[in-house]
Amino acid sequence: MPTPWQTRCATLAVALMWGYEGLWCKIFPGRADQRAIVEGLPLLPDAAAHALLIGIGLAELALGAWVLSGYAPRVAALVQTALVLAFNTGGLLVGADQIPEPGRLVVQDLVFLALVWTVATAHRAPADDRTATNGRTADTARTEAAAV
Repeated sequence: MPTPWQTRCATLAVALMWGYEGLWCKIFPGRADQRAIVEGLPLLPDAAAHALLIGIGLAELALGAWVLSGYAPRVAALVQTALVLAFNTGGLLVGADQIPEPGRLVVQDLVFLALVWTVATAHRAPADDRTATNGRTADTARTEAAAV
């Protein structure tokens, strides 16, 4: 189990990755390879590619903020996993010629997802820590019950 400091560092790393991908790679200034992949999507009008990139970038920024918030970490990890899988699948199917090293992309994203799930599982669910009635720890409640 990671220490609280390690969990905070890992959480920050995950959030920074989403911030970098969203802000720098999609919005300002945006990476040409990612723009080309989106422009290559079938049935997407050329005029919509820029707006879609901005929307994806904003969603990635929001995901980074969600990770930092610590709210529903396992749900956040599921969403991140689904997005990474969707982005990789779409990129490899539609824009493989825009990805210089597809194997490296897949390996890097597997490592990233391992970190995502490390962060998600490092957070303890509130039900594990407190009883619903008076805020005592579950261990304290069990000890008091055993003493009676």
